[in-house]
Amino acid sequence: MEIVDNSPEFIEEMKRKLEAGLAALGETAAARAADVAPVDTGRLKNSISWATKNQNGGRDEDSTPLANPEDNEVYIGTNVEYAAYQEYGTSKGITGKHFLQYGANSTFGDYAKTFIENALKS
Repeated sequence: MEIVDNSPEFIEEMKRKLEAGLAALGETAAARAADVAPVDTGRLKNSISWATKNQNGGRDEDSTPLANPEDNEVYIGTNVEYAAYQEYGTSKGITGKHFLQYGANSTFGDYAKTFIENALKS
């Protein structure tokens, strides 16, 4: 009888599947944020992207990676300089739209478990 230890391959496959689940979460959260983002020229909406440690899901050619996510993290955001004012508002009375917060909360709260479970089962 021979026992073969396949645990390193199994662990790598689970990491790959988890990364795929995180990417699906990020893509969905970024799309939801873009759906409710304020639009004037479309620049802000088209710049909303997601990133995991190994993937950058930019929506347009000008997208740059978002910070540096660690293992098992997904970020959504934008590199547009005025995005913070649109997200949080200003001291001059402009109310924030909280589009990134909506995208994250509506996706991660409702679907995170499902996305990750489906990715790990695939």
